[in-house]
Amino acid sequence: MYWLSERTPALSTETSRRTKEETAAAVRVIGEDGPLEEMEALVLETLDDDKAEDVVAIDLRGKSSVTDIMIIASGRSSRHVSAIATHLIDTLKETGRVKTRVEGLQTCDWVLIDAGDIVIHLFRPEVRTFYNLEKMWSVDPETPASAADPAV
Repeated sequence: MYWLSERTPALSTETSRRTKEETAAAVRVIGEDGPLEEMEALVLETLDDDKAEDVVAIDLRGKSSVTDIMIIASGRSSRHVSAIATHLIDTLKETGRVKTRVEGLQTCDWVLIDAGDIVIHLFRPEVRTFYNLEKMWSVDPETPASAADPAV
């Protein structure tokens, strides 16, 4: 049920008094949820701490409207993929910077974590080989995450 107070009209009037410049100044240009490089570093560090294997970061800025950075990693088993995904989701939520959307956590063959400007794919090794996302995005699968991102 929605309750309206006497203060609601005053708030809406005050909001409408803002100028265009004040509203535009409140918009962050660097990304939906914070500086992209910091979020990427947090994701890569968390994956490294959780012993994710074959981590590849693909910079898609200017190449895709879906995301700016795609990170692909493998776990040794479904249980390992589940643990990595759960820990990464918890870490992102603890920072308060990202509203994550998750697909595939039930079976843990392929877990997709959409963190806004960064999309993370976590695979079991066999599933990763089958879908071969690195080839689709024209990236050498042997390129480590630190080499794919010159800023690191």
